[in-house]
Amino acid sequence: MTMNTKIRRLVLDVLKPHEPDAIVVATAIADHAGIDGVNVTLLETDREVQNLTLTIEGEAIDAAAIEETVNDLGGTVHSIDQVVCGDRTVERVKTPQDR
Repeated sequence: MTMNTKIRRLVLDVLKPHEPDAIVVATAIADHAGIDGVNVTLLETDREVQNLTLTIEGEAIDAAAIEETVNDLGGTVHSIDQVVCGDRTVERVKTPQDR
């Protein structure tokens, strides 16, 4: 299996300390080559940590580099919730099982 297909969208579930804030996380990821945009959504916060969803879009996302940046900021990638690859972005469609 070759890994030549470029990632166009990557959605990550991230756990991080309160600092750095979401602005720092978003801008650090947006600074990567191949990234067109980043959306950071706070899902939950408690006394010590925050749970974020990172939605990253671009023409050539380097998933390993993104995870390294998250780690460098004190966070952890809990899961990869969505990956979109190929020449175009394919949105999820509802199926009968989604009822």
